[in-house]
Amino acid sequence: MYISRMPLNIARMQAVQLVNSPYKMHAAIEQAFPPNALRSDDSGRILWRIDSTKNAKDGAWLYVVSPSKPDFTHIVEQAGWPSTTGWETKDYSPVLDSLAAGQVWQFRLKANPARKVMQNQGRRPNDKVVGTIQGHVTVEQQLTWLMDRCEKHGFEIATDSDGNRIITVTHRSIERYKHRDGKVTINTAVFDGVLIVRDSELFRKSLCCGIGRAKGFGCGLMTIAPLH
Repeated sequence: MYISRMPLNIARMQAVQLVNSPYKMHAAIEQAFPPNALRSDDSGRILWRIDSTKNAKDGAWLYVVSPSKPDFTHIVEQAGWPSTTGWETKDYSPVLDSLAAGQVWQFRLKANPARKVMQNQGRRPNDKVVGTIQGHVTVEQQLTWLMDRCEKHGFEIATDSDGNRIITVTHRSIERYKHRDGKVTINTAVFDGVLIVRDSELFRKSLCCGIGRAKGFGCGLMTIAPLH
């Protein structure tokens, strides 16, 4: 697996278009790999996320995790600083192979906290019942959504000396995109906090395969950093 990042120059129209359209960004990222490149398997898949900086003038950062090494030349030329700044790609294996229970990491995750709700499509008892996806909208709902998934993803949220979970929910939004003749609406939230690894294999899979839904829309990628 590889992990990459590159700055996006939002003063350029092409960058704004990519940031505002997950379809265009997804397509651009797909073009970073040749047709025969490995895009997903049991060990991982292509995941991406856009992080905005505190100062909007500084632009944004694109993060990508992938089974194959990418070439983002076209994105740099269209939406970056081609004459001064490129992208950075590192082999993710040393970090993934070093994961162990008990380790403490800072993390960031942009996710689509949602649930499936079964609804009757008619008025009679025998009418068809289908599942619809509904997003969680409050901070409490979104935190609960993540807490309910920690164990199966191999980690738990760390607590401070007072027993409070070290986690914040930021950049909460309802994102709407045109899709063919209709629209797609997803609720997103960015989780920043501190975690403790409990099962290294499950946690590795979470980093490589993502967490939650809407991975094609830039959700699901968790990144980690040493705790300072």
